[in-house]
Amino acid sequence: MRELVKKLIPRNLFHTIEPYGHWAEAILANIVYGFPARKLKVIGVTGTDGKTTTSTLITAMLRDSGYKVGMMTTISLDLGDGPIPNPTRLTTVTSFSLQRGLKKLAKAKVDWVILETTSHALAQHRVWGVPYSVVAMTNMSHEHLDYHRTFENYREAKIRLFKLCNANIKGLQIGVANVDDATGELFAREIQNPVRYGVEKGEVRAVKSTTTTKGSTIQVRTPAGELSLTVNLPGSFNIYNALAAAAVGQALGLSNQQIEKGIASLDAVEGRMTTIDEGQDFSVIVDYAHTPGSFDKIFNEILPVTKGRLIVVFGSAGRRDESKRPLQGEVAGRLCDVVIITQEDDRDQDGEQIMNQIAEGSERAGKTRNKDLFLVHDRKRAIGKAIEMAKAGDTVLLLGKGHEKSILSNFGKKDWDEMGAARKALQSLKK
Repeated sequence: MRELVKKLIPRNLFHTIEPYGHWAEAILANIVYGFPARKLKVIGVTGTDGKTTTSTLITAMLRDSGYKVGMMTTISLDLGDGPIPNPTRLTTVTSFSLQRGLKKLAKAKVDWVILETTSHALAQHRVWGVPYSVVAMTNMSHEHLDYHRTFENYREAKIRLFKLCNANIKGLQIGVANVDDATGELFAREIQNPVRYGVEKGEVRAVKSTTTTKGSTIQVRTPAGELSLTVNLPGSFNIYNALAAAAVGQALGLSNQQIEKGIASLDAVEGRMTTIDEGQDFSVIVDYAHTPGSFDKIFNEILPVTKGRLIVVFGSAGRRDESKRPLQGEVAGRLCDVVIITQEDDRDQDGEQIMNQIAEGSERAGKTRNKDLFLVHDRKRAIGKAIEMAKAGDTVLLLGKGHEKSILSNFGKKDWDEMGAARKALQSLKK
């Protein structure tokens, strides 16, 4: 029905009235399922990057401390009886699915629910009726401007999570904000009890850290004493995710020992800096990074530990923020040795057009087609090309799909396994 309405109403007008339809849907869903969130304690996590990893770290920490925890993230839904893959492609599911899941969690009598909360869900009132007790923001960068129109609108949608938490007078009204991020202080101002974290500043602050290809060790200064965190997730950006989780743990009254042990208990997050090893003499890493900001972080992370070339494979989603495509291409073209552009989820857009929009940015950064810039629409072939090109000491980065199990095109949904495709390509080298 919503798709029919979108076709009948001009796009600019639809975006004006759309939230009210979602709001009504959320109210109805709460009524149908009996306002289940009122029986739960909810922790919300928002931001451009790092939401899933931070949510998973918080979940691991609480579970290791003996709590019964439900979790709803981009990757999986755990409604009290074990995790299952999130089949919806929505980080925060629709109002009826959300309330149905929350009712199941209330019936399971979980102690805490970790709810990854997107700007779309906040702008569309999908989480209406959810009384957040504690919330956290990871960072803000260029994303979803196809929907929000401006970065300011995008930021204000995210900040709404902190406002919702502050309105819950029965909750803890605690908001954990990354104040190294340019927008962090704006989030902190909207909450009764702000907790600021960062590497450069904040009450919860990393004063010393060591990062390797396997993870990080961090000395953290907090109002409740020093923490020594072991983070078994590669990438220095995971220092921020661990700091956010630790700040949430302290807000909930966990001991420093519980926080340290809980964060160290998480070994991996599916499709997030996942290393694929089939005995080859070069590195292959799968990650969900799909924004210009996350590209910049991951390339600068991998470059210092790569002896050879950095080869990247990625695309950009159809019917999503078109303005980020040349920005993705520019970052990749500037920081990577070889750029291979492919499909991500074309949906009903022309895949060749999407690839060319990305390529414009790479060419501006100095890349030349068929020399160090290649457009290969079939993602399986693109991955195969990258792996065939790789030599000893190189790093191949496969970005944008991560954990996702399908590719969306004008022909429908096709099953996809990024890590499986990488393994098959590596195994074919031995034949």
